[in-house]
Amino acid sequence: MLLNTPIILASKSPRRQELLKLMGLNFKVELKDVDESYPEGLNPAEISIYISEKKAMAFKAENEIVITADTIVAVDGEILGKPTDKLHAQQMLSKLSGSIHEVYTGVTLVKGNKFYSFYDVTEVICRVVNSEEIDFYIDNFKPYDKAGSYGVQDWWGNVVVEKINGSYTNVMGLPTEKLYKELQKFI
Repeated sequence: MLLNTPIILASKSPRRQELLKLMGLNFKVELKDVDESYPEGLNPAEISIYISEKKAMAFKAENEIVITADTIVAVDGEILGKPTDKLHAQQMLSKLSGSIHEVYTGVTLVKGNKFYSFYDVTEVICRVVNSEEIDFYIDNFKPYDKAGSYGVQDWWGNVVVEKINGSYTNVMGLPTEKLYKELQKFI
């Protein structure tokens, strides 16, 4: 049964850990350093899967299912990763202001020789924000570990995001609805 299956979550993201707990899954966290670069010419869905698969290749698990994931934000064809500093976060959030953007999460499942990847995409619509609001957000919520420089579960999601078309949990970093179905097929 899925709820008793031992799982390794290969992610330091507190949001992904929280989501797996809310799913009622039996998991432990293991981390390995992986280069998250990717070749040019990939579209956002391909990038999220490529990096998720790179993370998965660092693991060998026979008795547990390993879950890896990578989330990226794309606006007008530009990939917004994690910000390197406050100025970079300001630039990203300014691009998201008044925009429609997409959040892609690639997920890879591995157990022994079984290897399976999928992705989900969610459209996010943000209202226009000014530079004072952007600075408030960065100073108070420190979004440096988040793709696109924001968390949908915090102030930005509660005050700036006007509409989401697709999975809310995908924007948090793990499409739990799809993950649960895929895990059921995988075991």
